[in-house]
Amino acid sequence: MTTKYKDVYIKNVATVVGPYEAKGPLAKRFDKYYKKDMYFGCDTLERAEIKLMSDSIKLVLKKSEVEKSDIDLFIAGDLQNQIAASCYTAYELGRPFLGIFSACATNTEGLIIASNFIESKTCDNVLVSVSSHNMVAEKQFRNPTEYGAPKPSTATFTATGGASCILTSQKGKVRIESSTIGTPVDYSKNDPLHMGSVMAGAAAEVINKHLTDLDRTIDDYDLILSGDLGNYGKEILRDYLKQEYNIDLKNKYNDCGVMLYDLKTQKDVQAGGSGPVCSALVVYSDIIKKLENHELKRVLYVATGALFNPTMVFEKENILSIAHAISLESVL
Repeated sequence: MTTKYKDVYIKNVATVVGPYEAKGPLAKRFDKYYKKDMYFGCDTLERAEIKLMSDSIKLVLKKSEVEKSDIDLFIAGDLQNQIAASCYTAYELGRPFLGIFSACATNTEGLIIASNFIESKTCDNVLVSVSSHNMVAEKQFRNPTEYGAPKPSTATFTATGGASCILTSQKGKVRIESSTIGTPVDYSKNDPLHMGSVMAGAAAEVINKHLTDLDRTIDDYDLILSGDLGNYGKEILRDYLKQEYNIDLKNKYNDCGVMLYDLKTQKDVQAGGSGPVCSALVVYSDIIKKLENHELKRVLYVATGALFNPTMVFEKENILSIAHAISLESVL
């Protein structure tokens, strides 16, 4: 489903990251970082993730000169069981709350939901937040990092951070121009250590759907940005789009999972970043600023998510995937 918007603007964004992200190529563009350890002064890793999301909210409210009471709706998601980080943060925030989940595509899902509340004039200010924590995700979805289990080069590295965005009906420098909601797909993939191959097909489908519905081509965008396919999934997407839809991404394409880290020097991240916060960190720290400065005019941001349940994989079920897209425009 593709929707166009007239009056949905990004008021402000904020990003908070952990030690690995603070060593990456975008390090100087984040609002706040923790460099010492993965606990950030908290007793548990789960509570540390809550702190990341909470920090990003405090920062975006301060940057926007907005009070908690000005937020009509809070939308958030993460990777903890029952999106616990979002729920505890919502309790602390004390505003109307919608908890969401599309795995690594959660950020675009949240922005799409918020855009519809803004466009319908139901809300004036909607806060959208996401988080993920490498060690919390590893403990839940694969093996605890303490096990020291080796991983193949195709594996991605769950990003550690919190990211928040306030969408508003008041005119700003960047607007959400349109969105396309994806559908879950099954490409018979069941390897949790090669999520790029799991999600590439979903990204291809939603890109084709978006362009077809709006009668556009790749040339209508300055940049096509996928969520976190990593360096292997990135090439799978290129090939798949060309073979199945005759769409050539040319030199207009990049992947947030590849952009977040320096894959040549940060060997621990394998194929690149992943997690709900991965694409949000890249878009909010880098892409939004380029749109504000008119270095980019229109960007298609396609976040991808592997709808992965370890129990289902142990039961020999395939891993489903989904992608959601939003078109971001610089406002003259």
